[in-house]
Amino acid sequence: MDPVRNPYAPGAGQRPPELAGRDRELQQFEVVLERVARGRPERSMVVTGLRGVGKTVLLNTFKSMAMQRLWGTGKIEARPDQSIRRPVAAALHMAIRELAPRHRAPERIEEFLGVLKAFAMRDPSAAKGTSHWSPGIEVPASRGRADSGDLEIDLTELFVDAAGVATDLAVGIALFIDEMQDVQPADVSALCAACHELSQTGGPLIVVGAGLPHLPSVLSASKSYSERLFRYARIDKLDRDAADMALILPAREEEVEFTQEALDALYEAADGYPYFVQAYGKVAWDLAPRSPITIDDVKVSAPEAEEELAVGFFGSRYERATPAERDYMHAMAQIGDEPVATAEVADALGRKPSSLSPARDSLIKKGLIYSAERGLIAFTVPHFGKFLRAQPI
Repeated sequence: MDPVRNPYAPGAGQRPPELAGRDRELQQFEVVLERVARGRPERSMVVTGLRGVGKTVLLNTFKSMAMQRLWGTGKIEARPDQSIRRPVAAALHMAIRELAPRHRAPERIEEFLGVLKAFAMRDPSAAKGTSHWSPGIEVPASRGRADSGDLEIDLTELFVDAAGVATDLAVGIALFIDEMQDVQPADVSALCAACHELSQTGGPLIVVGAGLPHLPSVLSASKSYSERLFRYARIDKLDRDAADMALILPAREEEVEFTQEALDALYEAADGYPYFVQAYGKVAWDLAPRSPITIDDVKVSAPEAEEELAVGFFGSRYERATPAERDYMHAMAQIGDEPVATAEVADALGRKPSSLSPARDSLIKKGLIYSAERGLIAFTVPHFGKFLRAQPI
């Protein structure tokens, strides 16, 4: 069939044509937006899940929902080697720029931009000679506000001032943070403290984060009250009905159908994971000669889809690992697909658990595995164990 008309979109953070199976999360965020708009107290929100379940897609959808309500929005992607000070400054600058044309008091906007500039310039970790960096702000930096150099103090003051600008317009500000588990520990503590202050004052600024399944434990390790500070939404693979809808509805728009047997085979292959649903659906479409797409079309296309996943989805991550880290992951894969005990991995490798800590910690930092709970580890990528078992050791 015509590949130009192919509706499926297996890409990193790329929204599928049909966002199936996420109605509950969308309704939850709609409630958050409405409560904040009415001046009701509301928690910030955190979405967690494995790679490929659609966290970034959901985050981007939330951002669009906030923008439709005329909120100020900004988004960052956390990196383990970078402070959030400058990315947050740039994101809030974007949010305020969205609000500024509607504000009746330009001096209020300028006052906030002065604080924002002071916050951005006061980065203790900035390279020498870059202290005068600012996100294109022409007003002079203010003094005595959000410029102490202590991120917890500065971020709290910045958030409170940003919320004040939003209050003037009876709207909100939403800061979206992708890969939130990669925020540095000290920055996580500052972020939680700032959100805590906002929750007490009722300021209309929320943080919406997305990250791997261990993100809640990262937050709770920073501040004990984080368990009550955020509204948590754990997303997983799609159930059968949602997975079918993700395939059927976009195809129907192009007057293409699937046989029931083809849908059965596609669900078995993709196991309901949204990224896999898109990947298998795309190749099945491209290789099918005509509508309806049949089980024979799926059988022919599945090896090509698996090869693409092996290179782009699994292989790119595997290549980032060192030989010692690969040994560790192979041992995990041989034990099973469920979370495995670190002691079992050590036994499988004939090593003491303490000697494997560097490899385990490095794999966690690279986002390849996560600590499901104390003493247990699991892959962040679904079906990664199956992929590893097919690789030569």
